[in-house]
Amino acid sequence: MSQYKFDYLDELESEAIHIMREVAGQFERPALLFSGGKDSITLVHLALKAFRPGKFPFPLVHIDTGHNFPEALEFRDNLAREIGEKLIVRNVGDTIKAKKLTEPIGKFASRNALQTHTLLDTIEEFEFDCCIGGARRDEEKARAKERVFSVRDEFGQWDPKRQRPELWNLYNGKIHKGENVRVFPISNWTELDVWNYIKRENIPLPSIYFTHEREVLEYDGQLVALSEFIRLDEGDKVAKKHVRYRTVGDMTCTAAVESTAYSIDEIITEITATRTSERGETRIDDKVSEAAMEDRKKNGYF
Repeated sequence: MSQYKFDYLDELESEAIHIMREVAGQFERPALLFSGGKDSITLVHLALKAFRPGKFPFPLVHIDTGHNFPEALEFRDNLAREIGEKLIVRNVGDTIKAKKLTEPIGKFASRNALQTHTLLDTIEEFEFDCCIGGARRDEEKARAKERVFSVRDEFGQWDPKRQRPELWNLYNGKIHKGENVRVFPISNWTELDVWNYIKRENIPLPSIYFTHEREVLEYDGQLVALSEFIRLDEGDKVAKKHVRYRTVGDMTCTAAVESTAYSIDEIITEITATRTSERGETRIDDKVSEAAMEDRKKNGYF
């Protein structure tokens, strides 16, 4: 007789797989948003459990700003190739040219907000009626307002006051033509849950999640990787430090943290001791205003 003990990670996994299968059953043209970051890698792992030995009922889609970490892009391509699933990449740079958008300027000239234009164009191009994302409620206060099935109107906009109840894990995917649903299967997971699951499932990750030596700009209490996408000014303090990344966005808007965590066990110990959310500590773009993330989400952001 099996002595396996069903624990909280099994419950989270089961819920996420159920949500993914609900997407497959309720939508005609879904997609999984995949950046090569730990949360979207976890989603791919869950999709493998949900649908293998069959193929995914959706492609992987990445909205590439052109400012991404090379390590994450390499991992993205290798994973898609390894599992044999379709990867669709659309570039923000192409959108900027086609729509004659204003290229951001400044010290940290992030294209992060412009991803929305490319995402909405991609949804229209492929007629996606659902996009699966790796957002979690513990990341940021605007994320905490999301339902698991989050309906966007025909313009891609989100209204936090017009969300559907989700009682007893029942999800309503009915939408009008032109509308779109963002689905978040790991919405009820925390950062620590993700890392404990990655450890249990032995899920490979890009190297930047683990401590490595990197040249960084020390700016306003944050450590930003040197790259061609940021502007160095006279008097800027640059140093080599041992750092890792808690979250992976653009090189222009994601700061590193000093760390000696070379293994998953050490990362889990580090996260357990911290009192700051990963986005709160490391995402420069979320510090533009108190409602920076919510404003972007209302306009169609992930």
